[in-house]
Amino acid sequence: MIIVSNTTPFRYLIEIEAIEILTALFGQVIIPSAVAEELQHPKTPTKIKTWIQAPPGWVEIRQADLSLFTPLRSLGRGETEAISLALELKAEAILMDERTGSREAMRVGLLVLPTLTILETASAKGLLDLPEAIDRLSKTSFRASPKLLREVLERACQVNKLKE
Repeated sequence: MIIVSNTTPFRYLIEIEAIEILTALFGQVIIPSAVAEELQHPKTPTKIKTWIQAPPGWVEIRQADLSLFTPLRSLGRGETEAISLALELKAEAILMDERTGSREAMRVGLLVLPTLTILETASAKGLLDLPEAIDRLSKTSFRASPKLLREVLERACQVNKLKE
């Protein structure tokens, strides 16, 4: 399974100490060079910069072929490279939160998995406690409406009831 990630899923999963769910869910995750650079931005929390300076073996950093994707909307370098790399590698999915980037990725036929979907999936597989993960996420700079967070928790609660 080939999975490419943009910056925000990595950033927030590192920040809430849940980054290991990516290897449990997908095995290897590939990030473009621009994403690795964004994770080391001077304003990025130290915890994240430290993590990306010595990434585990399941993270592969690759240079993207930018000739494969021309965005119709203005995107950041990380989003552009992540979409380009996902197309180049024929990835099964791209991990991305940004609305404009997600629209562009879907426009070119990519399956987009945002951070909350990743957390829901991990919870359904018993890899983490979703309410605790969302509580930690809400204490970061991650932006999601309270309504969306409630819906995610309600869905997880329904899934857990079905398992019983």
